[in-house]
Amino acid sequence: MNIDGQCHCGLVTYQADIDPDQVSVCHCTDCQTLTGSPYRVTVICAGEQIRMTGKAPTVYAKTGDNGRRRFQHFCSDCGSPLFTSGEGGPGDWGIRWGSIRQRDQLKPSRQFWCRSAVPWIEDIRGLPGRPTD
Repeated sequence: MNIDGQCHCGLVTYQADIDPDQVSVCHCTDCQTLTGSPYRVTVICAGEQIRMTGKAPTVYAKTGDNGRRRFQHFCSDCGSPLFTSGEGGPGDWGIRWGSIRQRDQLKPSRQFWCRSAVPWIEDIRGLPGRPTD
C-alpha cells in the first residue's frame, strides 16, 4: 500500500510503501512518555521504502526499555513524532500512525510491551463522548 504523510505543520513530508498488516500498538513506557498517551501505533516497514519529500526530520538516539538504541525522528519546528529506526543501518523503520494521511485504513494487528499497558485501556468504550469539540 502506498501512503503519504507529514508532521503537524507540514514541513516534514514523506511517501512510503507499506504492508497494512504490519501495524502494531506499543504500550512501553518510552512510547507512553513520547506520545503523552497510553500507547503508540506504528507501521513497520523497511527504511528503503520511505521517501522524504519535504524537509528532513531531526533525529535523536534513546536507549529503550529493551536495552537497544532507537532513533526518534521528529519535526524540529512542531515536534511531531514521525519515525523510529534502529542502530546499524536502514533495517526496519516505524512510521508513526498519526502522521499518515491514510491512517483510517490502517488497523493494528498486534500489541507489544503489554505489561506496561494501563489497566483501564479496554474500558474506554463506556465513556461519554461527543463527535466534535
